[in-house]
Amino acid sequence: MASFTKSDVENQLRDFVDPNLGVDLVSAKMVKKIEVEESKVKLEIVLGYPAVSCRDALAEAIKAKVAAGTGASEVVVSISSDIVSHAVQKNLKPMGEVKNIIAVASGKGGVGKSTTAVNLGLALSAEGARVGILDADIYGPSQPAMLGLSGTPDVLDGKSLIPKMAYGLQSMSIGYLIEADTPMIWRGPMVTGALQQLLKDTRWDKLDYLIIDLPPGTGDIQLTMAQQIPVSGAIIVTTPQDIALLDAQKGLKMFEQVSVPVLGIVENMSVHICSHCGHEEHIFGSGGGEKMAQKYGVELLGSLPLDIRIREQADSGHPTVVADPQGRCAQIYREIARKMAARLALKAKDYSSRFPTISIVNN
Repeated sequence: MASFTKSDVENQLRDFVDPNLGVDLVSAKMVKKIEVEESKVKLEIVLGYPAVSCRDALAEAIKAKVAAGTGASEVVVSISSDIVSHAVQKNLKPMGEVKNIIAVASGKGGVGKSTTAVNLGLALSAEGARVGILDADIYGPSQPAMLGLSGTPDVLDGKSLIPKMAYGLQSMSIGYLIEADTPMIWRGPMVTGALQQLLKDTRWDKLDYLIIDLPPGTGDIQLTMAQQIPVSGAIIVTTPQDIALLDAQKGLKMFEQVSVPVLGIVENMSVHICSHCGHEEHIFGSGGGEKMAQKYGVELLGSLPLDIRIREQADSGHPTVVADPQGRCAQIYREIARKMAARLALKAKDYSSRFPTISIVNN
């Protein structure tokens, strides 16, 4: 007979904080089964976020915690991931082939938002999720170049666009439909209409996450996003610079006002590391992202250095996560992606598909 019970095991798990979730697995409702037989323990844990790169380490940490706390002779931990749809704005429902839309926004241009968006998408894919990216910057699309893609997408049945593929990432952009040097001289309604078409007329293939790379600011496209597109969560990209932070706060407040949860802040260009001597210097200031996170009660998901390789890799069509997957910057992107997805996993789930649609017909 074991000298401990299932409750003892559960108490040990309550004391174990998942580094990606920031809370324990029991509170997060990710412990699906606890079996105690003699002095052996079997655990089944189903994460709500992709975590291929850290599952083994997480399992070993859980084993050590439970064994030390209960005296179990053997602890077997099974960890898998199950990504589900999460709640979106009122009066909207998630898209059929897209479980979750995550908006990547910034208050101003030049903070590395598009580079961050594509690397986070690739990081989620590397962690085991099915991911797409929609380039919503109609005036200045940059995702085709960053993904090394060109040419028009295939069309199915004369109306549905087939997303172009790169590094396992499904992508769509106005940049695939126009010449690279063609300016988009469109007014607001045409731009928002184009965004809706790119989103809804693309034949996305069973995505866990669709990353939407928003243009900077809080204009027409952002308003359309907030009111008409079912968004599960958003992240804000900024630099430590005071001017960038002021604009980033406007973007954060916009999402708050339309009930889109802000999953966290990414601080880009946090420190410059000299490629010759390794000297570190805070060119754009320091601690700005952390102060903003504390002010608004959101998570600082991570900070990325001002590294010439990030820019060179994006410009060459081989973003950092695929160009140097074992490098420190790629690991930071993966850490941020896991935390972002984990924070979303803690949000309310979407239950709209469980209820029948009721229609009233007058005879």
